[in-house]
Amino acid sequence: MTGSSIKHIDITVSGKVQGVYFRLSTKAVADQLGVKGIACNEPDGTVYLEAEGDDFALDAFLEWCREGPDRAVVENVVCRAGDVKNYRNFEVIRKSR
Repeated sequence: MTGSSIKHIDITVSGKVQGVYFRLSTKAVADQLGVKGIACNEPDGTVYLEAEGDDFALDAFLEWCREGPDRAVVENVVCRAGDVKNYRNFEVIRKSR
């Protein structure tokens, strides 16, 4: 298996992650890394992300999610594999799924 095969991960980030430009910052990072997917705020105060990319891009993306933007305080990151949905770009979605 090559490192360039596309994978899908679902990520839930908890802590002080809403109202700190977490989703917009995540989009900027995703665009730089070539990661496709979505980011949305959840009613419970977490940020939910779906990300697709190769191993290198997803590892770097996940590492960034553990830090977040300057004003964020990331307490926990839960990541699980999912089915590839072939996103075309990375979008910030206003409401939860």
